[in-house]
Amino acid sequence: MNAAPADQIRLLDVQALDVRLQQLAHKKKSLPEHAEIESLTKDLTQLRDLHVAATTEESDCAREQTKAEQDVDQVRQRAARDQQRLDSGAVTSPKDLENLQKEIASLAKRQGDLEDVVLEVMERRESAQERAGELSERLGSVQAKADDATARRDRAAAELDAEAASIAKEREVIAGTIPADLLKLYDKLREKEGGVGAAKLFQRRCEGCRLELNITELNEVRAAAPETVVRCENCRRILVRTAESGL
Repeated sequence: MNAAPADQIRLLDVQALDVRLQQLAHKKKSLPEHAEIESLTKDLTQLRDLHVAATTEESDCAREQTKAEQDVDQVRQRAARDQQRLDSGAVTSPKDLENLQKEIASLAKRQGDLEDVVLEVMERRESAQERAGELSERLGSVQAKADDATARRDRAAAELDAEAASIAKEREVIAGTIPADLLKLYDKLREKEGGVGAAKLFQRRCEGCRLELNITELNEVRAAAPETVVRCENCRRILVRTAESGL
């Protein structure tokens, strides 16, 4: 393949821009905010699970408390009715009176036991409410940190995208002045060789693979016409000759 020396030199300009685009893409992918957001997201997930558990427990305790209070109320009402019968004098049989008094005493004990249950449930409910409140505050704090990290990441990414867009436009302009067949070969090699398709021959060394050309390879490059597109024998990248090539 042949191409004007100036076109081959411009290929190095395109390569430099492509390297910069790669660097920007890597920098965007490696922004420290990514890891920060990932860590905060895990914390948020864990806190949300704990908060759901606490609010669920509080809700369960609320239902349990309502049921226990209803049981207390039913026992209290029954005891009141029995006491009213006892006080009315309507029951005159000694045995019936004894049974009624025993029932009132039994209901009093039952009421006391149920009131203890209500207190125990209330304590558990209060504890669950406190945990839910604390977790809600922690969720708010961690969410604020996550929002801040996301905003910082988005700003940094936007700046990198803007720089990349500017460089891509510059690359398009320069690439448009390079012969299509040469640019096609460069792009093919760049994709195959880790992003580097063309390298400068500097002081008898290929800057693509960093290996110095041996005497035979140097003689072949010296003998090639300026328009000839030469390739590195080691890495097969396009080897661009300049005044600094040491030929």
